[in-house]
Amino acid sequence: MKYSADRPFADPEKAARKLMEIASTVEPVQDRRIHIEKINGPFLFSHGGNPAEYSAGLALAIQRGWLSVHESGTFVRFTQAGADLFA
Repeated sequence: MKYSADRPFADPEKAARKLMEIASTVEPVQDRRIHIEKINGPFLFSHGGNPAEYSAGLALAIQRGWLSVHESGTFVRFTQAGADLFA
């Protein structure tokens, strides 16, 4: 018996890759900054992720060195490793 549908981003790897995909489409502003709301909005509302999946995906992207987050938490930047994913 199956009680619920599988979540598309239940795997943090899939969530992190989707976040990277979304971030790659955003035009950076001053000093290569990408505002965090330009990533979390599409992930949560357009792609159907939930906050736990978003947090797990973002943490994994940071852990793998794909993104760096400013101490204020308001924007991220691609690292070289993150940029290499789309090269």
